[in-house]
Amino acid sequence: MVFSSLVFLYLFLPALLLVYFISKNSSYRIWVLILFSYLFYAWGEPVWVILLLLASMLGYLFGLGMERFRGTRLAKVQYVAAIAINIGLLGTFKYAGFLVENINLILPLNLPVPEVKLPIGISFFTFELICYLTDVYKGTIRAPRSPKKVLFYVSFFPHLVAGPIIRYTDIERQIEHPRVSLAGFSEGISRFLFGLGKKVLLANLLGETAAQLLNPGSPSSSVLGMWFGITLFALQIYFDFSGYSDMAIGLGKMFGFNLRENFNYPYISKSAGEFWRRWNMSLGGFFRDYVYIPLGGNQKSYLRNLFVVWFLTGFWHGASWNFIIWGLYFGTLIYLERRWLLKWLGKLPAAFAHLYAVFTILIGWVWFYFTNLTEAAKALLIMFGLYPREFANLELQFYFRDNLLLCMAAMLLSTPLVKRGLQRAMKPFPKLRSVLMVVGAQLLHAAILILATILLVGSSYNPFLYYRF
Repeated sequence: MVFSSLVFLYLFLPALLLVYFISKNSSYRIWVLILFSYLFYAWGEPVWVILLLLASMLGYLFGLGMERFRGTRLAKVQYVAAIAINIGLLGTFKYAGFLVENINLILPLNLPVPEVKLPIGISFFTFELICYLTDVYKGTIRAPRSPKKVLFYVSFFPHLVAGPIIRYTDIERQIEHPRVSLAGFSEGISRFLFGLGKKVLLANLLGETAAQLLNPGSPSSSVLGMWFGITLFALQIYFDFSGYSDMAIGLGKMFGFNLRENFNYPYISKSAGEFWRRWNMSLGGFFRDYVYIPLGGNQKSYLRNLFVVWFLTGFWHGASWNFIIWGLYFGTLIYLERRWLLKWLGKLPAAFAHLYAVFTILIGWVWFYFTNLTEAAKALLIMFGLYPREFANLELQFYFRDNLLLCMAAMLLSTPLVKRGLQRAMKPFPKLRSVLMVVGAQLLHAAILILATILLVGSSYNPFLYYRF
C-alpha cells in the first residue's frame, strides 16, 4: 500500500483515525497503531509480516540481553550477533543475487543465482534496528522492558517502508505520551496534503515525460532531449521522495508523533557536500553517526572512511554497479571539494557555485537512473555531444512545449522562494495574513485532494521510487 493510493486515502486512513481516536487510553492507541501498521505492511506482501515481526522481536530480546549484561563480554557478543543477523537479513534478500552474479563473472563456477523477492522497506527497518541496538549497547538508551515499544518503533507505518530513518531516542518519550492536539492534527493534515500534491501533481507527471526522453537507444534521442529528461527526473525524484517524507511527517503529527525532517531544499545547494546535507538527511545522519565517526571520522584514515561511507551509500540504494558508481562519484566530488574545489568556488559569484552544483548533481542522477551501465555511458556521451545524435529535434520540441510550465513550476517549488515571497507579501498585514492563511490553506488543501484524486483515478502511473530500496 502506498500513501498516494485511493485505498489508503479513502479506506485505510479514515478507518485508522476512527479507531485511534475512539481509543482514549494511550497504551491502547499504541497497539492500534501497531496492528494497523502490520496491516499496512501486509497489504501487498503478507508473507513478509513474519520477517518484520521476527526482526523486531530479535531486536527486543538482544536489547534486553545487552542491558542485563552491560559492560561484560557477553553484551559485546550479543551486540555483534544482533548486528550480524540484521546485516545478514539485508544481504540475503537484497544482495545475494548480485554477489553470486559477480562471482560467476570472475570464476567459472556457474553458481545458481538466487531469485529472492525484496521485502518492502527492509533497507529502512534493518537500519533502524541497527541504530537501536547500537544505542542500547553504547548506553545511549535503556532497552525497554515492554516489547510494545520496540514493535512500535520498528513498525510505525509512516516511516516503515521508505523512511525517514528514525532513532529510538526520537520517539522514546512520545510512545508513552503522544502529543495529540487539534493544532498538531491540523498541521499534520496540511503537511500530508502538500506531500500528496508533490507526489501526484508533480512527481508522477514529471516522471512520465522523463521516461520518454531518457532512452539513449532510441534514434530520436537528442543532446538537449537527454539534458531535459535528466532534469525532469531530478525534479521527479525530489518531489517523489520529499513528498513521501512530507506525508510521513504529516501522518506522524496527526497521531501525535514528531518525525525528523528529511529534506531541506537540496537543489539550492552550492556544492555536492551541501546537497547531501540537505538530501535524505536521516540516511546521511545514519552513515555519519554509525559508520563514519566510529571508523575515525576526519581524525583517522579520513580518505578511507569517506569512500567506505560513499560506497555503502551507493550500495544501500541498490544491488547494482550503477549505484556503487553513483555513490563513489559523490564521494570523489566531496573529497575534491574539501581539498581545493570549495576554495576555488568561494572566489566566484554564488551563481557559478550553484551552477556547478546543479551540473554535477544532474550527472550523478544519470548513474542513478540507468541500472544498465552501457545505457548510462551512452546517455552521458549523448549529453556531451560525443555520440551520433541530433542536438535537438521535433520530438524534443513537442515534449518541451507540453512540459515547460510544469518544469518551471517544479523548479520554483523546489526552492524556498514561493514560501518566502508569501511571507514577505503578508508581513505588513498581520491580521489579514491570519485570515488569508486559514482560508487560503483550506482552499489549497481541498484543491490538492480533489486534483490528486482525479489523477489517481485516471492514471496507472503511480510509483514510489524509493520503495525499491
